[in-house]
Amino acid sequence: MDPINILVGVVLIISMGANFGAAKSGVRQTVTKFELKPSTWLQKIPPNIAALLLILTLLGIFQVGALPYKDTLLYMYSRIAGLIIFAVFSWVQVKATKNLGTNYSQDIAILKGHKLVTTGTHKLIRHPQYISQVLSDLGAGIALLGFIIVPVVIFIELPLFLLRAAREEKLLESHFKEKFVTYKKNSGFIIPFIG
Repeated sequence: MDPINILVGVVLIISMGANFGAAKSGVRQTVTKFELKPSTWLQKIPPNIAALLLILTLLGIFQVGALPYKDTLLYMYSRIAGLIIFAVFSWVQVKATKNLGTNYSQDIAILKGHKLVTTGTHKLIRHPQYISQVLSDLGAGIALLGFIIVPVVIFIELPLFLLRAAREEKLLESHFKEKFVTYKKNSGFIIPFIG
């Protein structure tokens, strides 16, 4: 097996393991701790697309749905750059999820006792976990030369996560009011200092 594919697999296992605790907590909250959870198609479709991309990444590790690898510098540098992007943004996503702590939910929701998190990874960006998910998936697609992964990330996952983040913003603003408006003025939507 290709060394870059092996490294993608290792990073994937490490990041999934690191996110397991937060996901487990999020599932527990789904059952008992919602104060407000709007009914919207954005609750299920974006996470399902992310799950599809996980499956495509696992297949890509075994060169299913990937372009043939060539021993040229352009291919090698592109794949290494993709691996670095994948590793860095997988780590950022883990940090963002852990930064939310007990305020983390897999759903667009306000939890009982929900606090607005404006520190750590959320200081400059309001939705670091969404942009990190998109960039890590894109990096994995580039590293694996996934001809299915890259278009799905760009044309489906990115727009869906942007819509999901916008819906989440409306919910947070209606709940936290002026506190969220102030936070919004001092942070970027998914890119620091923008929006």
